[in-house]
Amino acid sequence: MTVTILPIPGLPEIKPGDDLAAMLATALEGVRPQSGDILVVTHKVVSKAEGALAEAASEADYRSVVENEAASIIRRRDDMVIAITQHGFVCANAGVDRSNVPGDQVALLPRQPDRSAHRLRLRLERALGVDLAVIITDTFGRPWRTGSAGQGSSRRIGR
Repeated sequence: MTVTILPIPGLPEIKPGDDLAAMLATALEGVRPQSGDILVVTHKVVSKAEGALAEAASEADYRSVVENEAASIIRRRDDMVIAITQHGFVCANAGVDRSNVPGDQVALLPRQPDRSAHRLRLRLERALGVDLAVIITDTFGRPWRTGSAGQGSSRRIGR
């Protein structure tokens, strides 16, 4: 078995309402996926395309969004909130992310990531004529750890 990981070049900044499946299909033409390939898509582009964003102009706004996204708060330490999301994930700040979003917006986790992946898979299979698997993923920090790993850095940040 061989595992090959290929980046998908040519995607612009994703905005709410963008047709992510069509954008991916166009970008994938240069990669030529084959049946059985797995497409891994970061949750952030899915969230952006689906409009899973919120305004957070201040730290108080951000904390309010985190509280609203949490099904349950497990613990707080300094500015970190460990929460159980509506999906059942235990993570920092209920998965609310301030990076790589414009202005005062924050990205929320996709509301129904399994459904999002299913829809992307169906549309891409039709557009490309191959059987694909689609996984929606992203860096997932461990509770109580400041920072993240897996985005091109192996340096530990924080305590």
